[in-house]
Amino acid sequence: MSASDAPLHIGMTLTPTWLSGEAWRRPDSGVEGLMGQDYYIDIARRAEAAKLDFVFRPDTLAVNMGLLGRGAGMAGLDPTLLLCAIAHATSRIGLLTTVSTTFYPPYILARMLMSLHWLSGGRAGWNIVTALDGQRNFSLEDMPSPEDRYTRAAEVTEIVTRLWDSFPGDAWQPDRETGQFVRAELVRPIHFKGTYYSVEGPLGVPNMGAATGACRIPLVQAGASEAGRDFASRVADATFASTPDMEAAIELRRDLRRRARAHGRPEDAVRLMPGLSLYLAATEAEARELYRATHAGADEARKLANIREMTGLDLSGWPKDRRIRASDLPPAPQKVRSRTHAALLRRAIERQEPTLAELLNAPEVMGSAHWQVIGTPGQAMDAIRTWRAAGALDGFILFPGGSVDAMHLCLDTLAPALSDAGLLRREYAGSTFASHFERPLPV
Repeated sequence: MSASDAPLHIGMTLTPTWLSGEAWRRPDSGVEGLMGQDYYIDIARRAEAAKLDFVFRPDTLAVNMGLLGRGAGMAGLDPTLLLCAIAHATSRIGLLTTVSTTFYPPYILARMLMSLHWLSGGRAGWNIVTALDGQRNFSLEDMPSPEDRYTRAAEVTEIVTRLWDSFPGDAWQPDRETGQFVRAELVRPIHFKGTYYSVEGPLGVPNMGAATGACRIPLVQAGASEAGRDFASRVADATFASTPDMEAAIELRRDLRRRARAHGRPEDAVRLMPGLSLYLAATEAEARELYRATHAGADEARKLANIREMTGLDLSGWPKDRRIRASDLPPAPQKVRSRTHAALLRRAIERQEPTLAELLNAPEVMGSAHWQVIGTPGQAMDAIRTWRAAGALDGFILFPGGSVDAMHLCLDTLAPALSDAGLLRREYAGSTFASHFERPLPV
């Protein structure tokens, strides 16, 4: 089997995107269970039964007060603690937690992740984020610049990986006969002094990989800005990115592979895994009605404000049927919350020149600019096949929308169909997260 013929890498979000908008108000939403573990364990077990690579918990360390009252604006349970509970109820699926390098000290971060690795039997993964907001919860008035955040992320990642190596697993060999608990001569401080941190080490948790034969902790990165791409190509096993159309995904994947080669890595060392927003139903008409009902309460004023913030374009009073031309765009604002999202929105306007009504319903405005399919599981299969054949992805992360039923269709109908088509494994080859990311041997 060649790498191009290998099954896709597929993850599943544990953030209940299927309850966004008006969907949480449905009588069958189960929204009351969001602050408990059983709700998420059920999803993780379905994802494991489908043989997905991992479940994934995004995170934010700030509350958006403007969105809070209508069901958004809060992160909910701590991702790493939640995944510890899920680890006890599953046995094979990877557990990808999100931890910010901007706000977490690297020693605490290293211990937290290695603890999850031990408690899950080698299934921990780290989604490395630099955060977009939350600075006032950490004694900062303003967010550092993207360049500064990624420079810090590179330093934190180096410290964390060096701390993991500082206490080799084979140093931990409790021997009742000799009374030796740890082979202390194998444990070494790291004596790290950098721009942001000074860390002596060693870590107080042995490295599970060396101790048990389990694999290392995979690193995943989220972000497609210039700085984000370079960081991912240097350190990540996979990149999670918003790619609203196939051309954007193809360009990003090619660029990541080029950058990986420039950093001395194999070009397929970093896998592109776009977010896939799916509104699924038995018929396309039902799926479109599900999408419409989900967004029926969308606040137009807030969408216009987001467009203005990201592009500098004020569309208040703009006729709904009048097209927005590329020439209407002012110079890009110097400071935006997410450069990646802002660039995608400007790109959509420049390429499509939509009417205001079309723009207000575009993924780049409605949410996080993910690749979107509204239709049946069969139509989703067709879209996935097309993107795969075009070289636009190495996998994707499922973001179901609209209803619990749509989420179940993703895991209980679409995933088995992907297995039948050879696009998803039928059985796990290993029991660790890293084993799911192993490359196939060439024939």
